[in-house]
Amino acid sequence: MSSPAELREGYEHFDPRAYLRNNYLPPRADFSSEEFVVPWKLRCLAETFASGEIRGRTLIDVGSGPTIYQLLSACDHFEEIVATDYLAVNREELGRWARGEPGAFDWSPFIQHVCKIEGRGEPWQDKERRLRERLRRILPIDVHRPEPLGAPLRPPADALLSAFCLEAVSPDRAAFVRALAHVGNLLRPGGHALLLGALGESFYLAGPARLPVVPLEESDVREALAAAGFALRELRSYAMPPALRTGVDDVDGVFFAHAQKPLEA
Repeated sequence: MSSPAELREGYEHFDPRAYLRNNYLPPRADFSSEEFVVPWKLRCLAETFASGEIRGRTLIDVGSGPTIYQLLSACDHFEEIVATDYLAVNREELGRWARGEPGAFDWSPFIQHVCKIEGRGEPWQDKERRLRERLRRILPIDVHRPEPLGAPLRPPADALLSAFCLEAVSPDRAAFVRALAHVGNLLRPGGHALLLGALGESFYLAGPARLPVVPLEESDVREALAAAGFALRELRSYAMPPALRTGVDDVDGVFFAHAQKPLEA
């Protein structure tokens, strides 16, 4: 398996726009049915945040990539959202959307769908504006360092979210566990962690980049969270249907995990 250094070299060829085309346009981003993968991910997040349990001052999104869909339900429950990514090209893509610049990726179908499933009758433009207001920082991060941001987050985050990051930047399961523990350092005791990730995936494409992924099963996710010191609250999984196996990866499915960092003794 690749080393972290080899993985970093591979990511130098990562094309954010190709990644967005592969995963966040049809057929995968089809909102006509809950059977499609993107509506499934959005519902997992919407239902979890709807409980009202996960809230506070700061949410940190670890390895945001060039995407904001994972923050749409979160933005109603936090004063500040901190997005992060290792790659400058992804941070630049996020910044273009946050500033409302022409040519930024159009996330409006995602925002409209989240407003629909949340069922509050809110104009989607209000949610878009609120997320832009609360997305106050976009920072570089390296999850392979014990202090992923280079220094402690002060105060620590009340919640942590990470979508399709850790398994895609770790050379093996042991590194995946270490990365989980490292990002846990950004979270306050008792804070919540929400993870979306790939099951049974060994690679994905992003333009000229063909990037390795640690193939995970549900049992690996459970064991990794426990080894990293998290208490698992919920684990859901989604099987990728044949129609969505488009050749841009070899993913078998997707997991959603809600875990909690224990209170200090």
